[in-house]
Amino acid sequence: MLTPLSCGTRRALAVLATLAAIAGPGANPAKAQSSDAKPIRLIVPTQPGSQADAVARAMSQSLGKNLGHPIVVENLAGAGGVPGTQQLVRAPKDGLTLGLISSNHVINPFIYKSLPYDALKDITPIAVVGTLPLVLVVNPSVPASNTKDLVALLKAKPGEFNYGSSGNGTVLHLAGQLLASEAKVDIRHVPYKGAGNYTTDLVGGQVQLGFLTVPAVAPLIKAGKLKAIGVSTRQRVPTLPDVPTLAESGVPQYSFDAWLAVVGPADMPEPVVTATQNRIQATLQERDVREALAQQGLVVTGLGAAAAAPFIKSEMDRHGRIVKQAGATLN
Repeated sequence: MLTPLSCGTRRALAVLATLAAIAGPGANPAKAQSSDAKPIRLIVPTQPGSQADAVARAMSQSLGKNLGHPIVVENLAGAGGVPGTQQLVRAPKDGLTLGLISSNHVINPFIYKSLPYDALKDITPIAVVGTLPLVLVVNPSVPASNTKDLVALLKAKPGEFNYGSSGNGTVLHLAGQLLASEAKVDIRHVPYKGAGNYTTDLVGGQVQLGFLTVPAVAPLIKAGKLKAIGVSTRQRVPTLPDVPTLAESGVPQYSFDAWLAVVGPADMPEPVVTATQNRIQATLQERDVREALAQQGLVVTGLGAAAAAPFIKSEMDRHGRIVKQAGATLN
């Protein structure tokens, strides 16, 4: 006796059929999207204008064509991305609701006493889009122009220098905490409500040093309003080729960056995950998309689902250790 299919299963099969069709040989992604195709909801759990939002919008049009469904970017900001992620994990598993999560996703379990979801079990990793290098900068009044000089200055004057961030438990906070740990220096953390006020005070000298993303900091370096000390990643940043990495210039074990990944609710059908992953990877190879993402400071990785899951788990373990060192909590 045949068992009737549930509504959710029928939706998943319908989406799978569409994705399989457009992913097949000879498919023309530019023509695959029909006028009556249901939109894909791409939840970005940050405010409009954030870097995650900019990345989502830079790839959404081309990705929508490749998937055969228009993509609607939906910003659900607040509380470190928790409310937006909560909506994502509760969505149908039919491939029509996706999320673009960041490093904050694996930080939140350690800074909030409780979350309304499990950060690993309640998502389906689909693809790691890329990483976002950070740049350590100082106010021009700080008498240091390279990593070795800065570390020597901080060691000579323990506790006298402040580093800012966009808030407790944020990527910018943990980048500074890792610097303090690896360089064995005593610097005081000053959290702000967002990167805007923090950047203003960094330029004004109210805080002396800190980390910022490449797009945020490049114009300020060029204008002489901030001095670049080092890049947080193991490799130099193409748009700042003269800025050495922290690892090569005085803090050999330092390596830190932010990242963005596309995920869905837990237990999405594997064929839907594979088809979606393939279309994301194809989109990330398009020249216009890569150029747009490079302008946002993103280093494209395009890791598929098989690599994305262990990557997110390892990042959760790593960030957990840094949060413990920082003693950061929010509730």
